[in-house]
Amino acid sequence: MIDVSKFVKTLNNKPVAVFGLGVSNRAAIRALAAAGAQVVAWDDRDEARANIAAENVSVRDLAQEDLGVYSCLVQAPGVMLNHPVAERARAAGLEIMCDLEILHRCGHGRKTIGITGTNGKSTTTALVGHILSECGIKPAVGGNIGHAALDLEMPPQNGVFVLEMSSYQLDLCPTFAPDIAVLLNITPDHIDHHGSMESYTAAKKTIFRGGGAAVIAVDSKITRAIAAGLRNIPNKRVCCVSTTNEVADGIYIKSHVLYDRMGGGSLWDGIAALLKRGREEKSYDLDAAPALPGQHNRQNIAAAWAVARLLGRKPEAIYEAVKTYPGLPHRQQFVREINGVRWINDSKATNADAAGKALASYERIYWIAGGRPKEGGLHGTGQFMDRVSYAFLIGEAQEEFAHWLERHEKSYERCGTLDKAVAAAFKRARPGSVVLFSPACSSFDQFRNFEHRGDVFMALVRELKEKTA
Repeated sequence: MIDVSKFVKTLNNKPVAVFGLGVSNRAAIRALAAAGAQVVAWDDRDEARANIAAENVSVRDLAQEDLGVYSCLVQAPGVMLNHPVAERARAAGLEIMCDLEILHRCGHGRKTIGITGTNGKSTTTALVGHILSECGIKPAVGGNIGHAALDLEMPPQNGVFVLEMSSYQLDLCPTFAPDIAVLLNITPDHIDHHGSMESYTAAKKTIFRGGGAAVIAVDSKITRAIAAGLRNIPNKRVCCVSTTNEVADGIYIKSHVLYDRMGGGSLWDGIAALLKRGREEKSYDLDAAPALPGQHNRQNIAAAWAVARLLGRKPEAIYEAVKTYPGLPHRQQFVREINGVRWINDSKATNADAAGKALASYERIYWIAGGRPKEGGLHGTGQFMDRVSYAFLIGEAQEEFAHWLERHEKSYERCGTLDKAVAAAFKRARPGSVVLFSPACSSFDQFRNFEHRGDVFMALVRELKEKTA
């Protein structure tokens, strides 16, 4: 657990209001209480209130409280920004924040890496943690992945925090400013939460607040424009990475080869690196990293590589670490090979952009898709349909996706549920093909979350293996 005593001392003995009792806020409550803060908590869910009350936390309806007596509102990232409690807090002049902002205000003295993007941030965060660990830097990895930020163990003085940050969390970080900020990509997502693509983009851009270094993938018009704006900030180190074009001072990838043009690389040797721009280049074959297939993972590798270089790690050591990265659950996770057919769990693909990245990574695909559809449906995946042999549809998106596949002249089967889709794919798939579970939808119509959905898929596949033994 993180010691938040320095933060608590800034509250002038006023209580802290905590709204929303998910994983991150439960960790925040524990940390705040351990530091001596008075905490009042609330959640709209009866079960959540009962669970936190059992831990001797004061539970009161913040929609009825006089919020002017509180020091701040710690809001769960998943809560809508216009929720009545949030509106009342703003009217009372309270700062609204999340656990990552509290961590930032603790004065912990460790370097912090913040990583965001519509897709790829979990893999990149885990990859950065793996590389740094293999290269002699102790990381504490968490945030929107794994452990909540305030549940992490404080890394040693020369260690670092590696934090995945969602747009929801960034919206609740009024002063957070990492030493190294990473932006991978921005495509339409969470518009219902932010209200517009412009607001969503603005939330992502706040990760570049402060004087820290910026790592940005410039493979889209929107991120190139952001990078151009960052270059206008005096003394800000901007390191570009790309999988489509060469870059002068950064990392780029052509086909399966990574080219390092970061010169000295170290955050503290930025001036020297800039002087060497374009003069030094080393190349590394990424086919040696089997757990990171596909173009999208090339972007993840490039960004993680740049972070490690900014922290002074040598290219050869980074390369050896990349080769041993084991991959993340539910992100193009190899499950089994059954009768010559590979089964891939990509349950984390909760939108079309993420599913498209998976579709681009394989051929002869038997595709299981569906769930609760997001805005845009399967838009953008049409370019990969020549890779799809057959589709199996599940969930609330079944009819919408069926019509889309008909327009693209692809054969499909309405299966409704995941167990029926797995059984149907098992009957139809042929040796040398891939059964890819990449839903392009949220999981909330039939599952608790994408992890639950992926676990169910893997269990079903393992049962198939047993039946064919």
